[in-house]
Amino acid sequence: KAFYASEKSSLAILRKKTGYTFANCKKALELHNNDLTAAEKWLKDQAQAMGWSKATKLEGRNTTQGLIGVLVKNNIGAMVEVNCETDFVARNVSFRKFVEATSIACFNYMNNVENKNYLTKIALESENLKQIQLDDGKTLGDHLALMIGTVGENASLKRAICYKTSDEIKLTGYTHPAPTIDVPNDEPLTGKYGGIVAFKSNTDTSEVQKKICQHIVGMNPIKIGDKANDEPEPNKDDETCLIYQEYVLDPDLTVEDVLKENNLSVVDYQRFECGEQAKTIDETVRAAAN
Repeated sequence: KAFYASEKSSLAILRKKTGYTFANCKKALELHNNDLTAAEKWLKDQAQAMGWSKATKLEGRNTTQGLIGVLVKNNIGAMVEVNCETDFVARNVSFRKFVEATSIACFNYMNNVENKNYLTKIALESENLKQIQLDDGKTLGDHLALMIGTVGENASLKRAICYKTSDEIKLTGYTHPAPTIDVPNDEPLTGKYGGIVAFKSNTDTSEVQKKICQHIVGMNPIKIGDKANDEPEPNKDDETCLIYQEYVLDPDLTVEDVLKENNLSVVDYQRFECGEQAKTIDETVRAAAN
């Protein structure tokens, strides 16, 4: 009876820890003489193998839905796009957690990059992303296959943009739709749209910076704009230069008015929209600066 109780307890612990089915957890314990550590490893190895098998079968199926993940802390920022087949899976907890893990992995990757200028900006394509290693020793590609096996449809690591700046440059990130609950500053945001903006500022204007980032995500300017070389459009609705656009939170002001009022300047920005046609790495890095 004591052994049976111990076996039952191990089964409950293994199910709670891994989330796998009763039958699979029971089989794992039976194969490994009730050794929890060995059983958990076997389950993970089986899940990984099944994930790769599923990923191979589903490869090539169209992935136009998904999420944007954004993580900004201090002088490092990362924004990623992960795609799936349906909006149903995009709302799945396993998928969202994978997007968050991808954001963190790209953030950590950028943390190890030397910043030789006031701003370093690196774009990563799908194959680059798959090779990034996580703390458990597996790559993002391994975790992608595991997630595909869990959600049951194709998914892909599409792209990422990463920033690292000097102390005088401040980074701000935003996603839309905005989270319905407060997300701690050191955790990733997710949404269908996302943006990261690099500002030059000598004062604490974090709230204004967030609103400018929100404006960029919503209004999709093509470039920052330069008064010496760019003229405002006659029709304000056609304006694509950030500085000349009507400020989304107060149409009586332009973005340039808000920047001047707060002694701010936009050094660079990047905006992702889930499912949009991806630019090349070179186009992505240069897009906002032109």
